[in-house]
Amino acid sequence: MKHTIALTGATGFIGNRVARRLVANGCKLQALTRITSDRSRLSGLNIHWVEGALEDLDSLKRLVHGVDAVVHCAGAVRGATQAHFDRLNVDGVARLVQAVSEQHPLPRFLLISSLAAREPEISPYAFSKRQGEVVLSAKSGQIPWTVFRPPAVYGPGDREMLPLIRWMARGIAFVLGSGNTRFSMLYVDDLAEAIRYWLLDDCSQEQVLELHDGHPGGYSWQDVIATFERLGTKRVRRVHVPVAGVRLAATLNFIAARMLGYEPMLTPAKLRELRHPNWVCENAAITRETGWKPHVSLEDGLKRTLDMN
Repeated sequence: MKHTIALTGATGFIGNRVARRLVANGCKLQALTRITSDRSRLSGLNIHWVEGALEDLDSLKRLVHGVDAVVHCAGAVRGATQAHFDRLNVDGVARLVQAVSEQHPLPRFLLISSLAAREPEISPYAFSKRQGEVVLSAKSGQIPWTVFRPPAVYGPGDREMLPLIRWMARGIAFVLGSGNTRFSMLYVDDLAEAIRYWLLDDCSQEQVLELHDGHPGGYSWQDVIATFERLGTKRVRRVHVPVAGVRLAATLNFIAARMLGYEPMLTPAKLRELRHPNWVCENAAITRETGWKPHVSLEDGLKRTLDMN
């Protein structure tokens, strides 16, 4: 695969695995990076680093110059305000589309969004991800674009789900409230492979595609707990965490973040995301369009995640 690809978010959890997969498959990679970003996990790879930021149009123009496709993984997942999420997840997309629109010929554009975009009213993060998709559609002009909406993505290097996974490996599952939610999951390397398939397919149809690990109907918390019990020799004890307690903690964290100036993960809005009853998605369209199919089951993915951390 001899493509020249512009990649954002390469030093992040998902972007790191995408960068490795694309370089390993013969792509020439141009990756955006802040001066302060830690590139050590990608040291030794043949990557042309472009110093800049999503807020800097000139650096984005340098990033996308002469490329065949743009894979946009960067974005905000933590935050206390709508403005913070919008600055990266909406305005960043708009700026990158503007940079791409000035290229000749026009590169293809793949936006890595989130399944949360399906429910934009649920949180500032979800709203910003949907608006990023809207901006791409509205401003793309003749740019061929696709949106991927992955569900919960996990694997080595993940900072969000890894603590929960490690506690389950120790035999304790913290379950919020009744735990009556269903959700799809996706191992990070399967997402990276889906991106590679999209590049190979050369599809130019404008579309939004969901993807998951192939488990029909998603998972319940009991399904995940049962998977851990198959992996180890101990039973996993469910610890029900009261919603009221988490809501109080989220509110206090939100207030502290506004006062101290940090970007929080646990907020009242994030709690609404966690309590949403249906984060199940469907694979049929992406398989039909690109031929991609997931290969890493939940059991295998959890085993790889625990072995490598």
